[in-house]
Amino acid sequence: MSIRLAIPTKGYKGMNDLISDVFGRAETFTYIDVEGKEVKNIEVIENSSRDFKLGVGPLTVKMLADKGIDIVFVTDLGPGVSQLLEEFNIKKIVIEHDTRVTDAVIEFLKQDYLDN
Repeated sequence: MSIRLAIPTKGYKGMNDLISDVFGRAETFTYIDVEGKEVKNIEVIENSSRDFKLGVGPLTVKMLADKGIDIVFVTDLGPGVSQLLEEFNIKKIVIEHDTRVTDAVIEFLKQDYLDN
């Protein structure tokens, strides 16, 4: 089974980056394709919606849906964005602040998300 993850990140360091404390205004998103229990592809993309004055959350959710994201890792989300993620069938996993992408992914791979 293949799953596509999205993680709001602070820069362009990929797996070595820190997860951003903000979602819609994160500098970048790190996309990770997981197949079975293995990371198959990592891509870091600039968050093109972060500089908009209004509607950043919905624009970001739409961007993730268009990219085929299955699961997003976040430190915190408001109720509006949470509901939009649900409407697009994107699951969220809440991660502690100051977590490195690699640590979050390793912990994710230990879980049974991929076994279902």
